[in-house]
Amino acid sequence: MRINELLKPETWQTFYTEFLVWFQQQVLALDFLIQLGILLLSLLFAYFIQKPIRPRLADGISKLRLLSPLRRVLTAVSHQLTAIAVLFVLWLATGIVGQIEDGTDSGMLEVIASLMTAWVLIRLTSALIANAFLSRLVATMAWTIAALNIVGLLDPAIGTLESVGIPLGQTRVSVLTVVNGALLLAALMWAALAVSKLIDNRLSQVSEITPGARVLIGKTIRLIMVVVAVMVALSSVGINFAALAVFTGAVGVGIGIGLQKQVSNLISGVILLLDKSIKPGDVIEVGETFGWVNTMSARYVGVTTRDNKELLIPNDDFVTNQVINWSHSDNDVRMEVKFGTSYDNDPHEVRTLAVQAASKPERIVDHPPPVCHLVEFGDSSVNFVLRFWIRDPAKGVTNVKGEVLLELWDILKANSIDIPYPQRVIHIADKSTEATALKD
Repeated sequence: MRINELLKPETWQTFYTEFLVWFQQQVLALDFLIQLGILLLSLLFAYFIQKPIRPRLADGISKLRLLSPLRRVLTAVSHQLTAIAVLFVLWLATGIVGQIEDGTDSGMLEVIASLMTAWVLIRLTSALIANAFLSRLVATMAWTIAALNIVGLLDPAIGTLESVGIPLGQTRVSVLTVVNGALLLAALMWAALAVSKLIDNRLSQVSEITPGARVLIGKTIRLIMVVVAVMVALSSVGINFAALAVFTGAVGVGIGIGLQKQVSNLISGVILLLDKSIKPGDVIEVGETFGWVNTMSARYVGVTTRDNKELLIPNDDFVTNQVINWSHSDNDVRMEVKFGTSYDNDPHEVRTLAVQAASKPERIVDHPPPVCHLVEFGDSSVNFVLRFWIRDPAKGVTNVKGEVLLELWDILKANSIDIPYPQRVIHIADKSTEATALKD
């Protein structure tokens, strides 16, 4: 129809007349009103019946010890309780209407019941997907296809999507091809992530593999599976990878220049995982930061400090800077405390008392035992170093040093051993004496 014909009053009058005829024949028909009444009664029935059942069902699900997929499905059942109740009434009413001999039509009820049945089944099935957004996306797309099939519009919709497309090289990419590729990509990505997560869980149960190697293997497998999923999805669309080689090479150079630091962190992370210098659970000290390694990712290492702060340190810092790993080979760590006493005290007694003081804190181990050495005759004091061992550096090192210093203070004070202040002796020369000495 042309635009000038659409603007004519006669055209709009014809449309109005046809709409009135359709409204009287379809909407005001007795069969339609009966089906509409049944639908409204079904909604009211479902609303009142699900109200007392839903909280009890949710409470029962929360108390059961179930696997995560089964729990998600049962939770989806509680969420779809209203739709399930409506379905029960609709199918029951459809069967009753079908038995009436006067030929009452139930087509609208059957279509609505079919649409709701498809939605409930698809929603319960998609609940197996852990990701909530992906689960809803899959459910919506699957139900759209099912709804078009139920109302008989699937083939026309497919034809319309196939007719709209653009040429890409020697191939033609249509909207239908893109939709199919997107669906395939979503399915492959979900499968790849699910399989990689399953492999990670299996690797965590193998004690022979180090934590760093488990992280490296898991991330490598996930990366490979995601790349394969993307390539398969793009191939299904008809994209020729050879034609994109030059373009992707230029883009790769540009990305490499702009992401030098990120690439450095990525490579450093692989080096850390391979040489096992840093691994989850290690107690480390980087600059002023002391804590234990919590997570290792492709870009950073998560370090939890004693005050429960999560520091995200780039992997490159661990490769280029000095790092103290208190638990690299084992958890045995030797610590030392330096102190000095007066020259008036017996150094042999001081050594014995210092060893006794270092043996009192619970975290200090007996083997190797604490030792104390005289290291220097200082300007104001006789200087000693007290050395002892701990096996739990993750609990901190400053606190155990503080305990030893307090014990040392108490035991030296109890035995009348002085810790002298720094002293400086200043001699003031007599100027008259100096002048007489110069004359002589």
